[in-house]
Amino acid sequence: MFVDSVRVYVKGGDGGNGMVAFRREKYVAAGGPAGGDGGRGANVVFVVDEGLRTLVDFRYQRHFKASRGENGRIKGQHGAGAEDMVVRVPPGTTVIDDDTQQVIADLVMDGQRAIIAKGGRGGRGNIRFATPANPAPEIAENGEPGQERYIRLELKVLADVGLVGFPSVGKSTLLSVVSAARPKIAEYHFTTITPNLGVVDIDEERSFVMADLPGLIEGAHEGVGLGHQFLRHVERTRVIVHVIDMAGSEGRDPYEDYVQINEELKLYNKKLEDRPQVVAANKMDIPDAEENLEAFRKKVGEDLPIFPISAATKQGIRELMYKVADLLEETPVIPLVEDVADEETTVLYKAEAEQDTFTVRRENEMYVVEGEKLEKLVKMTNLNSRDSIQRFARMMRNMGVDDALRKKGAENGDIVRIGKFEFEFVD
Repeated sequence: MFVDSVRVYVKGGDGGNGMVAFRREKYVAAGGPAGGDGGRGANVVFVVDEGLRTLVDFRYQRHFKASRGENGRIKGQHGAGAEDMVVRVPPGTTVIDDDTQQVIADLVMDGQRAIIAKGGRGGRGNIRFATPANPAPEIAENGEPGQERYIRLELKVLADVGLVGFPSVGKSTLLSVVSAARPKIAEYHFTTITPNLGVVDIDEERSFVMADLPGLIEGAHEGVGLGHQFLRHVERTRVIVHVIDMAGSEGRDPYEDYVQINEELKLYNKKLEDRPQVVAANKMDIPDAEENLEAFRKKVGEDLPIFPISAATKQGIRELMYKVADLLEETPVIPLVEDVADEETTVLYKAEAEQDTFTVRRENEMYVVEGEKLEKLVKMTNLNSRDSIQRFARMMRNMGVDDALRKKGAENGDIVRIGKFEFEFVD
């Protein structure tokens, strides 16, 4: 089964909790705090495995949750960090954040790695909170929550050349003639329902990978027909071979076919308009093809490379493949995700305080405070420790949460919720 798009959930491991402990050794008076830090949570790491060709495994496992770090220990010993969770993906996988639609990683090379969900840092033990004013603190942090997100994986086949065109124009037949690929071929539309790849050997030093992409129809960029499922695969190809039924054997006009397919490519991704393109005028062994080819040349002009071929009789195939190989030598590899060029400039880094942004809103009889840093602070506070709760209250006050609640009308005894934590407001 060929699967090229899935939605999965990933979560980095939570950090281990910090430890509250004190030294109680013989002959050591007033030993002081000795609680160690928790270990780092595991990252979720995607690694390219060239042995994979599809995302079908993600159909059966859609949740990936990494291990949490080990809790801190006594005698100042830190907990062990968790081992990263490695998930193998096929080459050509693009990882996209499902909420923001931002590309997280574009994985193309065998062994290439990318951290998709970061593990949380370990919570600090009470040895970290000792001060001259409080030499024996009973405060320790819970581990930081690991990053969690829904992502979309899109597999875009790694082919140098893509065959595009309407259904039944001879793309699969052409691929079977020029390579060892044996795609399913029949005389009805949408015979090809998955991209087929084949290696074309030109000579001892030149070869390239060609992909037969399922037939496109009008409206494919909006989801019409089957072709819309595979338009993404055209994005990686460096050269496009536009196969046209020049005999018009299905009653269509070759020039209108040419215009329509190019319009669908442009509407899907405007960059495809600038991709080098060669026209394979197929089915030249059928009557009326020569007459249609002359009319086609007049409409498109002399600049467009047109090669009359017959995939059935192998007429003109050699010349077409040599032209494609020459174009590939002239066309650089096009990155799917553009890298920002490094500038040789001196960068001055300044330490800036993290923004303590939050919002306060009223929900029925309850006040809800929302903010990324504040909600993380709640999760990392040990609510079973009086000292930890007092520290949390001081930090909220310093952040201005108390003043914001008063401005919203909060009074003594009102219920306030931060994340899943609810408490009474004390004025």
